[in-house]
Amino acid sequence: MNPDSERGKQARGRTVVIHERYLPSRPDEAGALIDSLASPKDRLWPRDAWPSMRLDSGLRVGSAGGHGPIRYSVEAYDPARLVRFRFTAPRGFGGTHEFEVIPTGEHATLRHVIDMRVSGLARLSWPAIYAPLHDALIEDALDRAESTLGVGAGRRSPWSPRVRALRRVLGGPGLRRTR
Repeated sequence: MNPDSERGKQARGRTVVIHERYLPSRPDEAGALIDSLASPKDRLWPRDAWPSMRLDSGLRVGSAGGHGPIRYSVEAYDPARLVRFRFTAPRGFGGTHEFEVIPTGEHATLRHVIDMRVSGLARLSWPAIYAPLHDALIEDALDRAESTLGVGAGRRSPWSPRVRALRRVLGGPGLRRTR
């Protein structure tokens, strides 16, 4: 996991996971990445290596969609600043995930936060399957943000052996490419 990320606080089924990356670019430039999500010109989501994010009505409150088996609807959208999604599936995922641009002077920090309660079988599937895949996907999105904006070291966050094994076992569209 990237040193700019935080493996969450977990208590009584509540999970908070924060990933963030400082971007030496203007906040409006970083915000434009959020605004492109789930569009044909998406500049943030790492769709070359993961299932594409799709929304039935584009990036607007009430739009429903997801990526792979993860389903959600847009709960809040403040252009160039924040988009928050509310989970609708898989069963046992109750809460939100969001991308937010935080101005830091003339530059910005791009943050992704999951804040959810897991219940039922998700108490097992989240840490065993979904969490490591989520962490790798979000680090790939932050890498793409840097690349798209032409900032950062051009890094590619490495996938752990566990993530590579899960991708091999699960296969499917968007999970074919390996590193």
